[in-house]
Amino acid sequence: MRSLRFNENDRQLMKKLGISQAQVRAQLARFQRSSGLLRLRRPCTLGDGIQQIQPNQTEELIALQEEAAREGRFTKFIPASGAATRMFQSLLAGTATCAESGGKTNETGCGPDVLEGFCSDLGRFPFHQDLLTILEEKGIDLEQAVSQGKRQEVVDLLLTDKGLNYLNLPKGLHKFHRYPDWSRTALEEHLVEAALTIVDQKDLCRLHITVSPEHEQTVRNFIKNIQKDYKRYFSCQYKISFSSQSRSTNTLAVDLENRPFRTDSGEMLFRPGGHGALLKNLNRLKADLVYIKNIDNVQPDRLKEKTIIWKKILGGYLVGVEQEIHRLLRQLVQEIDREIYIEEGFNFCRNSINRPLPPDFWERSGKEQGAFLLNTLNRPIRVCGMVRNEGEPGGGPFWVEGKDGSLSLQIVEKAQVDLETSGQKECLDASTYFNPVDLVCSLRNFEGRPFDLQRFADPEAVFISRKSFQGRELKALELPGLWNGAMAGWITLFVEVPAKTFSPVKTVYDLLRQEHQPEA
Repeated sequence: MRSLRFNENDRQLMKKLGISQAQVRAQLARFQRSSGLLRLRRPCTLGDGIQQIQPNQTEELIALQEEAAREGRFTKFIPASGAATRMFQSLLAGTATCAESGGKTNETGCGPDVLEGFCSDLGRFPFHQDLLTILEEKGIDLEQAVSQGKRQEVVDLLLTDKGLNYLNLPKGLHKFHRYPDWSRTALEEHLVEAALTIVDQKDLCRLHITVSPEHEQTVRNFIKNIQKDYKRYFSCQYKISFSSQSRSTNTLAVDLENRPFRTDSGEMLFRPGGHGALLKNLNRLKADLVYIKNIDNVQPDRLKEKTIIWKKILGGYLVGVEQEIHRLLRQLVQEIDREIYIEEGFNFCRNSINRPLPPDFWERSGKEQGAFLLNTLNRPIRVCGMVRNEGEPGGGPFWVEGKDGSLSLQIVEKAQVDLETSGQKECLDASTYFNPVDLVCSLRNFEGRPFDLQRFADPEAVFISRKSFQGRELKALELPGLWNGAMAGWITLFVEVPAKTFSPVKTVYDLLRQEHQPEA
């Protein structure tokens, strides 16, 4: 790539984005070699990478979490940058097909039947009343519109700026749950969950929300309008900060020949680098203990109790492990070659945090052993809830083999695995657990200083995917995922959690699932 030359427009664009020429050349080089595919050794199972909390442990773990919460140690980090396009893909496909076919259903089942089915279920959606209000303002009777075949008009009022504009709003501002006298958005449910989990002794409740730049003011205004009600209801003061995915984390797209993709106007195309880019946001936060959970995984009040209990159990488990690691580190720093501490550290790595040590460990000098343990233990910690795999799309927990033959616990997506390599597809398919993105993390070292999280990411763990722009195919580069390669070097602990704590909403029809419907 040394021969590649950038023109003045290229250089100005990179400067505007905050991306150096060296970074762009490095990104181009990644397309020339295979992406950071992982080698799976085996899926994690109970007792082999996944811990199961016993009933007699829960009281102590909850107490540890509640003590840390009172001390103000917790922040809730909500990645809410994504648009809601995926929520309505089937409706959009049905709308397009209906228009193309003149109102006839095609062989894939897309067409007016999709719209008819959606409209027949409208009364069960939490945004039903809001849509009725819009229809009334425009003098449209819903039943009459549906019976007269004007379903497209109803869908337009839901999705476009003619009405509720759901297609262009962040998912966090969509109504998710209906209650007797009101409905709540996904973001509101996160406010409730935080108030029940992390309020400190000064009644402060800390949240950090990542939003797209174009949505930030809308989200800020929404929070400003509703937080006073939740503050009064939960007797707490919300301390909410915001950030956007930095444009400097955008990545260059290439054509199928791995040359910079240029738009019809001749400009290089840079695309958002995926949720892995949010590592930069998390790093800037310099927080202590952080819960991370997707914006669309929330429960209504009637199902929250189990979720809150398990949030506290995971938090307490993290605090307990952190306390033990920090104690060991302080001892090792003071007496790095003290045999008793080295043996204790060895046993802790092997038995408590699933960190296998090299086979020649005991052949090394005491000083070398102590230094190895310091390096192994002095890093960020994450406790990840894992649910039994019931067919949801997404990654899962695996033992992964590094280039040096060492094993580590990783959350792995299908795109990170070479399915053509012998045994890899079989290993992937054998997984019995699923990653619901339910994490609690320790981000400070034993001296209380924030880690530089970038140091513990695997820069090779990128995703290369096929996309299209202006009718032409391209290859896109996604940065190591926030809970995948971006946390590859962390101390990782997987804990089984009940499936009932996981209620994702990936499409609008997921809102019709029993867990998101009002109690009968």
